[in-house]
Amino acid sequence: MWDTIVEAWPKLWEATLETLQMSAVASLWTLLGGIALGVVLYLTSSSGPRPNKAVNLPLGTVVNIGRSAPFVILMVAIVPLTRILAGTTIGTAAAIVPLSVAAIPFFARIVENSLLEVPPGLTEAARSMGSTTLGLVHRVILPEATPGLIRGFTVTVVTIIAYSAMAGTIGGGGLGDLAFRYGYQRFQTEYMILPLVILVIGVQLIQFAGDRAAKTLDRR
Repeated sequence: MWDTIVEAWPKLWEATLETLQMSAVASLWTLLGGIALGVVLYLTSSSGPRPNKAVNLPLGTVVNIGRSAPFVILMVAIVPLTRILAGTTIGTAAAIVPLSVAAIPFFARIVENSLLEVPPGLTEAARSMGSTTLGLVHRVILPEATPGLIRGFTVTVVTIIAYSAMAGTIGGGGLGDLAFRYGYQRFQTEYMILPLVILVIGVQLIQFAGDRAAKTLDRR
């Protein structure tokens, strides 16, 4: 077994770095895009400080469509967009586009739900003191919702890692690509097991870090 690991290590290391790159960049875009979308959904919802059906309904519909599309189908459906943004449809850079497109709506709903859980009394108190909408979000809503946002983002990152493995089956690179090409197509079992072990360890570390950060920042 040890000899097998030593032999496979160069390919495993390269694939692990590709998965980390895909997941990290996609997670960053998801964090930025998801928070922006989630805040708008929260503000314009019927329970938000600035209800606006004309904005909330179409935006919520787009988010729901993005969440409901199976990732494999989504990857194929947005190939033209991937080619425009990444300049190619294969490889690590290309995989980041569908990963981000799939994860942003998912995280946006988590953000919206986390913000809606902030006690209305806090927002009313801030508004009665003359707080602007931007100030309300920046100084009250987001800080109070931080533990929930961290937990939700942790779940989202884990989902992105799972999606990255699927992206490997259509040339996205990473551990999924390694497991598919060597483990599945060439019947080399070690290339199925070792990437799985690496992914499981990575997910456990991310989940632990996210839970620890959320607990530390929880004011309750």
